[in-house]
Amino acid sequence: MKLFFRKYGSGPPLIILHGLYGCSDNWITIARMISESFTVYLPDLRNHGQSPLSGEMNYRVMSQDILELAEDLELNSFFLAGHSMGGKAAMTFALSYPEKLNGLLVADISPFTTEITEKEAFRQHKSILDAIISLDLSKIKTRAEAEAEIGKRIESEKTAGFILKNLQRNHENMFTWRLNAPVLSENLKYITEGFKRENISEMQTSGFPVIFLKASDSDYIRYEDYDDIIRLFPSAEIKEIAGAGHWLHADQPESVAGYLKELLWQ
Repeated sequence: MKLFFRKYGSGPPLIILHGLYGCSDNWITIARMISESFTVYLPDLRNHGQSPLSGEMNYRVMSQDILELAEDLELNSFFLAGHSMGGKAAMTFALSYPEKLNGLLVADISPFTTEITEKEAFRQHKSILDAIISLDLSKIKTRAEAEAEIGKRIESEKTAGFILKNLQRNHENMFTWRLNAPVLSENLKYITEGFKRENISEMQTSGFPVIFLKASDSDYIRYEDYDDIIRLFPSAEIKEIAGAGHWLHADQPESVAGYLKELLWQ
């Protein structure tokens, strides 16, 4: 699949993958902050932003999309970073094509889940996607109306605001979504699943620096996962960013930019 992408800066190539409900726009600020250190590529993942739609949505196909992008850009090797869903896609790529990577940064997502955390993540995201799907955009005339209706369906004001960034007008001046919510909902079990701990010894990958960023105010990376993360990526360093929630690149962009640059020093 040919992904839409944005390009910034000059230097060693770095591809950054956004999270669920996100798009390349989310990382423009950081891309500009590190543009003197890297050539930064910001793709929209499939079923998001300006990239193509597909009924297939899992980490295997997302990893293949990144490989195709790298080949189209003639990148023999590159740095890779990903946040949340994009972090899982980045880890899948790293385990499948380690020879392609010069370094990996995973932002606030663990490779692993438990039955409880997986069910809770599924429930939360299913509720959000149901809210998006249930909104009848043909009856929405203004963005204020959309904000009011989404606010009734999504309790978190911050999450509702993030979702509404995907709302745009088409050439007929009608509101449309920049994400394929029905397909995301249909494939949600694949998006929320984690790596199997019993396969760690077979998947173990090294040969490039790895940084995991844990947001202090988020539980997407749990302290009890640290040992297994190190077993999976023996070179991994786990850094905690204070004063940041799950969207740590928005809460503490300077810190995230600094750790991306740190990949060059290792």
